[in-house]
Amino acid sequence: MITRRIARTLPLTPALVLILLFLGGPIVYCAYIAFTDLQLTGQAHSSFVGFANFRTAFGDDAFLNAVWLTLVFTVVSALVGQNTLGLALAALMRRASKPVRTLTGGIVITAWVLPEVVAGFLLYAFFRREGTLNAILDFLHLPSQNWLFTLPILAVSFANVWRGTAFSMLVYSAALDEIPNEIEESAEVDGAGGWRRMWHITLPMIRRSIGTNLMLNTLQTLSVFGLIWVMTRGGPGDRSQTLPLFMYEQAFQNSMIGYGTAVALLLLLVGSLFSVVYMRLLRTEV
Repeated sequence: MITRRIARTLPLTPALVLILLFLGGPIVYCAYIAFTDLQLTGQAHSSFVGFANFRTAFGDDAFLNAVWLTLVFTVVSALVGQNTLGLALAALMRRASKPVRTLTGGIVITAWVLPEVVAGFLLYAFFRREGTLNAILDFLHLPSQNWLFTLPILAVSFANVWRGTAFSMLVYSAALDEIPNEIEESAEVDGAGGWRRMWHITLPMIRRSIGTNLMLNTLQTLSVFGLIWVMTRGGPGDRSQTLPLFMYEQAFQNSMIGYGTAVALLLLLVGSLFSVVYMRLLRTEV
């Protein structure tokens, strides 16, 4: 029995070694750096400082502001925006004609496959003071404003929704295709409307897909850097500075590698907590 288990594990050994080497190794090294005062410049040797970097973080108003903005960005753009819009598009495309599905899917997926920097420049051109959005508002004789200055965190949240909705749409399209048509037809014959069918039949049957999509969207959104950096660089001031940008500023602009790595470790911990919550939800039988 033991020999059989070992034989089944052997094919996975190369993959496990690579994961431990290229993923586990850097994480362990970063965990060590987080407890030191390592700097990029002006320092010959680093020393162990214990939890000093973490105490500094939780006593830093800029760090707490970055935590708050990261939560806002994640909830607005991932949990609400991408998840809801992706499900809506998948449900609508299921009943649409083939040309409409092809056109809509092509448009949405194009935004997803664009490089993050390119998408950032496109959305910067859309939201800037002389950009496309204000041109449309001026044409409609509606008040315009500098969206990247007045509402920066909402602007970058919308940009992340625009870019990432395609993934949710594909996940939910595959999940909805697995629902037998007979179940929905029976509910429709019994007099259940569209909203009641969605709430009592569709959503419970794709519950696992919803949990998986939420987990992947959350982890991806927590690490978004390039999109926000291109659009606002965390500004104006620190009004769109999420944790990845705060970490970059401390580590590479302020040269405090130890402190920046401690922030990165806290971000990793937040992502791990979200993963644990979603995995426990996925274990629940539908």
